[in-house]
This record gives sequence, structure tokens and C-alpha cells, in this order.
Amino acid sequence: MSDEVRTVRANGIRIAYRTWGAQETDSADGTPVVLLHCLGEDGEDWRGPLIAQLAAAHPVYAPDLRGHGGSDRPGRYAMEDYSEDLRCFLDLLGLERIVLVGHSLGSVIAGIFAGRHPERVEHLVLEETAAMLPLDPPREIPEPPPEAPQFDFEVRRQWNRQRNEPDPLWWERLRAITAPTLVVGGGSGSHLPQEDMAAVARHVPDGTFVTLDGGGHMVHEQRPLEFAATVRAFLAGETRLR
Repeated sequence: MSDEVRTVRANGIRIAYRTWGAQETDSADGTPVVLLHCLGEDGEDWRGPLIAQLAAAHPVYAPDLRGHGGSDRPGRYAMEDYSEDLRCFLDLLGLERIVLVGHSLGSVIAGIFAGRHPERVEHLVLEETAAMLPLDPPREIPEPPPEAPQFDFEVRRQWNRQRNEPDPLWWERLRAITAPTLVVGGGSGSHLPQEDMAAVARHVPDGTFVTLDGGGHMVHEQRPLEFAATVRAFLAGETRLR
């Protein structure tokens, strides 16, 4: 398991990423797994039981999204930009078909990508995903804080705008997803409506919604063993998910 942070130039920007598992040997036969983190984090956020369990059978990749971690901060953060970053990243690494896992912001990107490129996603996991509905009241567009955060604060500003006025085609594009899809909610401790996540799962042709109560918005951190076991069971085709 390597701690090295590598970089590639994809979609015109530098993308930093971490890898785990056996990418450089023949010992991991499973479909590559790509993990997309939430707003304000980077690929390191995924380290834990999920990585430990998946990397035994799958090559695992965790890129830093644009504006985060070691990746470039180009100042443009539309969801379509993130989706195209992912496509170029996969092309450069020769990853034709993947298991795609996203958390929060990363889950919205993952859903958009899976709808635009359904042939490239074998399984899709959306942890605490936002349902892209117009917000009432709308989110505030905050000014940058005095102390620079560990990510480009413009990401938050543009994300809030996209949450306030989402692409009206977003729900329709969910129906283009062909991969079996698991939507994981964190229950009553989450600030996101769980019924909206259930609606997302219903809109995907092969979608399943499960709740790991007590996980809040950070399920993979608050319920790490249960989250990892749930994802593994889903990838194995087990139907007895909670």
C-alpha cells in the first residue's frame, strides 16, 4: 500500500491522486475502484477500512478533485468540468471500466459521470448524495474567510450557486445510469433529507437506498466498518443490505 501522491495532467489541469492495491502487479483482478471525496477534503479522506478491504481485490484510485489537495485550482468548478476531469483521468490511466464511489460533492459528480458515460461504470456508490433540487431558502454565497482554507474557497461559492439553481436535466440524466447503484444515507444525524436520497435511488433504473443510522453526513468516517461491509456486499451482488 503506497503513500505516494502521483500527478497526471488531465483536461488541461494537474490532478493529484493516491493509489492502493495491486495496480502494478497481476494479483488484483477486480475492477478498478475510483473514489471521489467531498467538498473541502482530498483523496486522503478515504483512508481507512474501505481502502483496506477493497485494495485486497481491486486497484483503488483516489484523485484530489480540482480545487482541492494537490490538484490545480483553475477557478472554474462546474459539475461538468469535474465530470470531464474524471473522464480524462481515466483515459490517461487506461481505466476503461470502473467501480465509482462518491461522497457528497463527489457523489453528485459520480452520478453525472455515470449518466454521461454509462458504459464505463460497472457499479456506482453514492454516499450522502445531494438531490439537485432548487433550494428554498437558497444557500448564501459566502465571502472567502480571512484565513485561506485547505482548498480553493471558490469551489464552495460555485457549488452553492449550482445547488441553488441546479441543472433541470439532472434528474433525467439519472435515468441514463445503467450501473447497479447503491445510495447510502447516514440517517437522522445528516443535514441532508434522507427522503431525497431515497428519491435519487428510485430515479436510477437499478438503484437501492440503504441507511446506516448514526453515520450522519460522514458515513465512511462515523460508521467505517459498516460502510465498508455494505459496499463490499453490494459489489458482491448480495441483496441483504440494510
